[in-house]
Amino acid sequence: MSALICGSLAYDTIMVFPDHFKKHILPEQIHILSVSFLVPEMRRELGGCAGNIAYTLKMLGSEPLIMATVGQDFGMYATWLEQLQIRQDYISEQEGFTGQCFITTDLDDNQIAAFHPGAMGMSHVNRVGDVSDQVKIGIVAPDGKQGMQDHARQFAEAGIPFIFDPGQGMPMFSGDELLELINLASYLTLNDYEAEMICKATGLTLEQLASKVDALIVTLGAEGATIYADGICHEIPPVKAAAVLDPTGCGDAFRAGLLHGILQGWDWPSTGRLASLLGSIKIAHRGGQNHKFTQGSLAEQYRAAFGMDMPN
Repeated sequence: MSALICGSLAYDTIMVFPDHFKKHILPEQIHILSVSFLVPEMRRELGGCAGNIAYTLKMLGSEPLIMATVGQDFGMYATWLEQLQIRQDYISEQEGFTGQCFITTDLDDNQIAAFHPGAMGMSHVNRVGDVSDQVKIGIVAPDGKQGMQDHARQFAEAGIPFIFDPGQGMPMFSGDELLELINLASYLTLNDYEAEMICKATGLTLEQLASKVDALIVTLGAEGATIYADGICHEIPPVKAAAVLDPTGCGDAFRAGLLHGILQGWDWPSTGRLASLLGSIKIAHRGGQNHKFTQGSLAEQYRAAFGMDMPN
């Protein structure tokens, strides 16, 4: 059984400005802003929600299938996926660029970012019904708006349970549009900020939203997570990270843990603990696809973090 991951694939270019933005931006001149930053440190990471989720899910031993649209510059990323033995059957190439994010960070970790969606805007050309593999679980992660809507509807029509993960795509949707997708989904996952946003957009409380899905998962950063399921609120403890280097992709690693636990038929406390652990492993590495673990090392870290064995 496979997990179908509908979401973005993107290149992230991260530049570090070895100073503070506030020294170079004059508040009284913000209406004529024109600034240039020398960035001697730069790196390029492979990212996008679908790629990050698939990366961690593959290491867990599950079978990720990515459904995404990419541009004609995807060759380097495709080679990486080949090395990971992550299938590319449902990744379609479009004209133009793969999604691109350009991020400049200063010494206070403030960020100025620009995102070019590129081929991501064509995500709706892919259809869940075209997947020939047997899919047990899906996820609709941030992507082109129409693609997210279409894929949610297609999962529901096919009777495939799926996680709705609006993430940074949430501002694209009205409250009514969000409610439609939530009503189609089996699971809803948000971070704490997104949870406040979606409650405001829909006019519903978290408890009311939880009643519409089999499980509502809310991540709380360094405070762990909360899972509302079967009328129970499961408090998932945090895991202290070996280092806090880069939060990019932590939510995606967490979601890979959710997908794996669902695929394995684990209960929610065990699934949540695995997801929490994976987020802490990721944050100790830069980029969304540079952390590593083995089945053995993961089991040891699970036992050390929670005082119990990880389910088989």
